Order: sequence, then structure tokens, then C-alpha cells
Amino acid sequence: MASQSKKNPESIYDLIVKDAKGNDVDLSIYKGKVLLIVNVASKCGMTNSNYTELNQLYEKYKEQGLEILAFPCNQFGEEEPGSNDQIAEFVCSRFRSEFPVFDKIDVNGDNASPLYKYLKLGKWGIFGDDIQWNFAKFLVSKDGQVVHRYYPTTPPLSLEYDLKKLLEHSQNEK
Repeated sequence: MASQSKKNPESIYDLIVKDAKGNDVDLSIYKGKVLLIVNVASKCGMTNSNYTELNQLYEKYKEQGLEILAFPCNQFGEEEPGSNDQIAEFVCSRFRSEFPVFDKIDVNGDNASPLYKYLKLGKWGIFGDDIQWNFAKFLVSKDGQVVHRYYPTTPPLSLEYDLKKLLEHSQNEK
């Protein structure tokens, strides 16, 4: 529930989101993990390639501390029209994704999720802070800080170099 989140979060771990069943999830449970946060959609032209590559990254790096957090969003071309249950069924049956899929949210505008308001605080280039489309990606360090933002057209596998650097950095500090 957004009202339980700090007004000015210092890291992603100060935020609480809803899972696909409507339960509160305190993001502090991911402390010490490298996070890849993605706004997803089931009916986008980039759906197949993104889910396929996200699954490949997750399978390859989950044991090293990667967690992928998927947030369905229907703000772009109404390409995520289903209910949370329909979205979860689609993701699990079609792509066999093992990473968590959360409650459908807004990523832009007055009703944007506090999580996405926090993610967009960085200086991200000519597009300002708005998310441009489905499958924008944020890489978050193990201390809960956003370190990279990637455009929707960026293939997940192309993030592997940045991801490995963060994971190796995490391993070296243990």
C-alpha cells in the first residue's frame, strides 16, 4: 500500500508494492539482490522477445543474486488489458516465467506507482522522466539504488554486461 511507503524514499527498500494477489510486498525483502524492474505487457510487439530474454537472464543469474520484478501496465496502447489473474496465467503458461509478476500499475501520470515515481528520479536524458512504452527497464544495485535505465527497445540480453558488473561487485563485498 502506497501510504505505508516513506514520503521521500532513500532507496527502493523504503517502498511497499502489491503482488498480483493484492498482498503487500515490502521491497526490503530484496536487500542484497540486484534487481531488474520492468513494466510489462502481454499484447505488445516486444512481448515475446522481452519475456524470452528476461527468462534467460533470470535462469542464468538468479543463483548469483538477480531478481526480476515485472509490473504489468496498461498505459501504452492498452496492451495489458487483462486482470492480474489473466496476466499471471499468460506469463506462467506461455513463457513459464519464474520471476514475480506484481499488481498492474500506472507508471506515468498522477496515478503513477510510488515505485515508478522513485525509479524515474534520475537524470535520464532527452525524454525526461516519463516511461516511453512497455518494457522500460531499471537496474537496481544491491543497496537499492537505481544505477541504469534502459529504453523499451533495449533487449534484456544486452544488459548482461552491466548486470554482471553489479553481481560481481556484490560477490566481492561478501
